[in-house]
Amino acid sequence: MLDLNDIVVFARVVEAGSFTAAARLLAMPKTTVSRRVAALEREVGVRLLQRTTRSLNVTDAGRLYYEQSSRALRTIEEANLRLAEARAEPSGTIRISAPVGFGGHFLTAAVVDFLAIYPKTKVELRLTDDKLNLVEDGIDLAFRTGILQDSTLIARKLGSTHRLLCASPDYLARHGVPERLADLAHHQCVIAGPSTSGTHWVLDGPHGQETVTVAGRFAANEMQAVVAATLAGFGIAQLPHSIAEPLINGGRLNRVLRDYTTPVGGLHVLYPSSRHLSPLVKAFIELASDRISSRANAAADQQ
Repeated sequence: MLDLNDIVVFARVVEAGSFTAAARLLAMPKTTVSRRVAALEREVGVRLLQRTTRSLNVTDAGRLYYEQSSRALRTIEEANLRLAEARAEPSGTIRISAPVGFGGHFLTAAVVDFLAIYPKTKVELRLTDDKLNLVEDGIDLAFRTGILQDSTLIARKLGSTHRLLCASPDYLARHGVPERLADLAHHQCVIAGPSTSGTHWVLDGPHGQETVTVAGRFAANEMQAVVAATLAGFGIAQLPHSIAEPLINGGRLNRVLRDYTTPVGGLHVLYPSSRHLSPLVKAFIELASDRISSRANAAADQQ
């Protein structure tokens, strides 16, 4: 079986013009250089070099073999160099999937930072509340919230998520502010789901976990639509903390029933287990993790 190291030694002998000079270049004994060239000749079945006590000549077969193999060696060296550069600085295109609510606010800012830090990268961001098949859809990594389903994907938890109860100042001026959880049954609610009636909201509060049945005039399975309807005054909604917080701080929404939130769920990043975690993907995960930790610490400081 051909040994690539033997080919490298042979090429250095041809380039240096002697076994002695090649041995110096390769930092190995002359006897080792000679032995490796002999092993290569046995493997290919032809004499590549004519040796005498005073000279070294490359045979016709040796010249042909050198020309072909040296090109291959240069290609390998170039590939190693490119790989080393890729490890040193992430480059290439990364394809990311995320829920609309999470991706449209927090993740977009993280992508902008990532592109600024790593100028050789490109990002293709797919915002959808549908659960895509990462392998079939060519997704490098996906962000998911809530409870994960069993799968062959590798998951890394980045943080926790929950939803707040919010409504527009206009809606509350017209319909009043709920004082008890049971009051939600008598309010218009904006539903993140397929139906406007018979929806059960499970919330954590001062008395533990409670359930209330809500209804309203608008339902959507896409978070941006839910946010838009809430801002337009169509009712009370459960909005992810990352979305609700800036809208509350900006005065566009008010938080109601402050003692209640949805049960805390996980925020995970997933990637296919069949793929090696490339430097590009790893760099984005680390940046997103740092951003999430910073937001969590800032929120804790404000409490």
